[in-house]
Amino acid sequence: MEGIMVSAATGVMNSLLAKLTALLGEEYKQQKRVKRGIQSLKDELSNMNALLEKLADMDVVDPQMKEWRNQVREMAYDIEDCIDRYMLQLHDEPDKYTGIKGFIPKTMKKLKRLGARHDIGERIQELKARIDEASQRRDRYKLDAVLDSSRTSTVEAIDPRLPALYAEVSSLVGVDGPIDELIKLVDDGEQSLKVVSIVGFGGLGKTTLANQVYKKLGQQFDCQAFVSVSQKPDVKKIFRKILSQIKNSDEELREEDWLINELRIFLENKRYLIVIDDIWSTQAWKIIKCALPESTCGSRILLTTRNGNVAKSCCYPHHDTLYQIRPLNEADSKGLFFRRIFGSEDQCPVHIKEVSVDIINKCGGLPLAIITIASLLTVKSKNREEWMSIRNSIGSGIGENCDNDEMKRILSLSYNDLAHHLKTCLLYFSMYPEDCEIDVRQLLRRWRAEGFIKVNCGRNIMEEGEFYLNELINRSLIQPEKMLFDDRIRTCRVHDIILDLIVSKAIEENFVTVFSDPNSLVSQGKVRRLLLDYRGQENVMPMCSMVTCNVRSVSIFGYREQMLPISDLNVFRVLHIESGNKMMEICGIGKLLQLRYLRIDLVTHLTEEIGELLFLETLDLPRGIGTEELPKGIVKLRRLKFLRVHDARLPDGVGNMQALEELAVSTKEDNLSSINSLEQLGTLTKLRILHLSLSITDENNHKSKHLDTLTSSLNKLLSYNLRYLYFNSYWQLGSAYINLDFSSSPSYLLQELHIRPLLLHGIPERPASLANLTCLDITIQQVTQETLEILGDLPALLSLLLVSAFDNTERFSIYRNKFRCLESLNLNCSASDMMFHAGAMPTLVDIDFTIKAHSTEYACANRNLGIHHLSTLKALNVYIDCQGATAKEVEAVVAAIKNEASLLPNCYIQHIRLWREEGLEDIDISWEEGWEEGGHSIEQQEEITDPHTEHKITPAT
Repeated sequence: MEGIMVSAATGVMNSLLAKLTALLGEEYKQQKRVKRGIQSLKDELSNMNALLEKLADMDVVDPQMKEWRNQVREMAYDIEDCIDRYMLQLHDEPDKYTGIKGFIPKTMKKLKRLGARHDIGERIQELKARIDEASQRRDRYKLDAVLDSSRTSTVEAIDPRLPALYAEVSSLVGVDGPIDELIKLVDDGEQSLKVVSIVGFGGLGKTTLANQVYKKLGQQFDCQAFVSVSQKPDVKKIFRKILSQIKNSDEELREEDWLINELRIFLENKRYLIVIDDIWSTQAWKIIKCALPESTCGSRILLTTRNGNVAKSCCYPHHDTLYQIRPLNEADSKGLFFRRIFGSEDQCPVHIKEVSVDIINKCGGLPLAIITIASLLTVKSKNREEWMSIRNSIGSGIGENCDNDEMKRILSLSYNDLAHHLKTCLLYFSMYPEDCEIDVRQLLRRWRAEGFIKVNCGRNIMEEGEFYLNELINRSLIQPEKMLFDDRIRTCRVHDIILDLIVSKAIEENFVTVFSDPNSLVSQGKVRRLLLDYRGQENVMPMCSMVTCNVRSVSIFGYREQMLPISDLNVFRVLHIESGNKMMEICGIGKLLQLRYLRIDLVTHLTEEIGELLFLETLDLPRGIGTEELPKGIVKLRRLKFLRVHDARLPDGVGNMQALEELAVSTKEDNLSSINSLEQLGTLTKLRILHLSLSITDENNHKSKHLDTLTSSLNKLLSYNLRYLYFNSYWQLGSAYINLDFSSSPSYLLQELHIRPLLLHGIPERPASLANLTCLDITIQQVTQETLEILGDLPALLSLLLVSAFDNTERFSIYRNKFRCLESLNLNCSASDMMFHAGAMPTLVDIDFTIKAHSTEYACANRNLGIHHLSTLKALNVYIDCQGATAKEVEAVVAAIKNEASLLPNCYIQHIRLWREEGLEDIDISWEEGWEEGGHSIEQQEEITDPHTEHKITPAT
């Protein structure tokens, strides 16, 4: 039964009632006396559950009722734990009596079942006594008489204006003046290092303002970086982020002193712009400052903080570089409020105009408050009395003297307006620490494991979870962080003000217990879900002293011990560990019999016990298990829906894992998966997402049997439910082809296809079979005009990266009404010439293509590429193949590109690069003098990273 089994409002009542119903079925064959007891439990708990749901609809609950509610919820957890143990005892263990012959196994199993039934009979009586006591308290307190009515909540559809709303908040409302003032502070011509501080209360828009200045000025500096800090900063992580942005370097395993030295050396003679967002203490600033050298290159550091003393300390010795951010003025506040709800102030109905102004005034110019209350009102009717009720619920004085209690009062309005299931999902964000960038797919898998999602409207459980998340984003309670090319959300974040509210609510409901301070562990009852944040802590309590047998879910960040104590934790549902660089060892994993979700970022190995986790749905081991072989027992996980493992072979027997919906396996270069495992891959009929990075070799230079088997399996998956296919191979096959059959009738389900570096054997002549394809990233033998004609008719294609294995001599033309939805195009093939006709690619945002400078058909002075027809273009990268070309021909191509791009007001030329036999040359985009051979420095590059797919591309010459 897939439904909402667990919620913050009713705890595990729904889950417990479903299990009691199951126990009454024929499968368990209960004695009549036990059956009567179970039915009595179920009836009484059903009545209690109804009352809990009514209480959940009340914004304010009487203390006596709250106490009763909390006790009933805790009791339900205890009862479910008891029922779970009993149900597991009744399950046969097929391997328990291996090798024992005769009647002994049957007798042992029968005795085991009789013992379990006797035990449950006694436990039922004890549990019934607890429930009767709770019922008597309910009658004594006359709780039912207090409940006059219950509130219901409707579900909002996904807001299609989401991208525009965030663009409006970040760039249009009330920022033009502050941006100009800050630019004057930052860009004043002074050559010494300068620190500019933006200071103000949380929610005033400090980050938005800093980000706008960063975008406007960033290109004027040699290198730039934008990093966020938190109350307990991980300075090594901050330094790694800066390095990754300024020199595209991944130094994950380096220590703090090495990172500081590397940054100082790299930045020493460069003009840099670094934004340090949300810094809380002078101590953190002192450490960060060590890595940022002073020079006379005109470098700038821009930081944001809530603390005026911190701002002054960071600016010292300058006294005129502190910028006090101000609340929005009345006009900007109105603009932000009315645009969020109605599109413009003129569209606001007259009868609620006055109350709207009152609400705006009560928000005191605080953008976060305005956005939050406007998001709440967006889903309300335009009833004046309802808006007045909300106005009267808001306190006054939200502005420069605002405190957290007043903000929480505003935010609580949005929280109270959520449906029960959305409240539960929102509170679960307290399982992540402050300033955490949350992977959306990971979050949805955890919601599923916890039982928060109910399938509805034909969507599967992950799609439904994504719908929940979109509703929370629509209400401005969650912030999207990174977006995929098709506007799906890849990562999200919680504003720290909203996180404060979420954590306080979660603790109040005993839904989550947060441990992030070595001196405190706050909980009002038994710990059910626990966040352990060890990051930045030196002296902390050992985990074994905090995790009790009642804990169901644990999130651990920055874990330092090598061994994870998990004895007697048989009610665990979710275990999520981000240990950083600490290799972990897990023993006794088979004891976690109720485990649904397991993620460990760095684990030494897995034992055969993993196969005993009969309920496991997610096994996420992103950095491997220390060995090339997965334990054989892994194929016993018949309920596993998601499997990710790094540097390990595809397991033999993978065909037994028929519940798999997502599979991600990456092997080492010399690690060959078996023919059997590749063949069984094709039997996974429910697989929707497949990421494979496999080793494929053929010592005899014949077509690989592995490749044939893999191709066959992929074609079978395409005929089932496959939506996303990402395949990369370590190969030694020369020009090896993979021949996918898109003519199978269900192949229209495919939405993304990425295959590297194998060649895709042709593309379908009738693109209707790929009608839902949004992203295509492939290598084919040779890109031709016909190729572009076929792909140009794909109706949903948003992103195309097309690589030609062999050189091209054709002139490409993109005609009107081709690539009607395309937003990103990367043509990695060297065309003799290009022509973009008027009306082609009407939605294109960025383009990368290669063109030959030498042209026999066109005179140098008349080169016309038609770039000016790409009216929506924002980013342009052109690679010019200079082989056989004269300086005059190269000059003509560069001039044509610049001239045509200048006609597009929003287009920015990111790179013009010249390919010659000596290597790859970046030329100055603002270059106006004639190009001469050898006139510019050469930057040798063997490969280029595509910005959309993060694949490495070897330039075709």
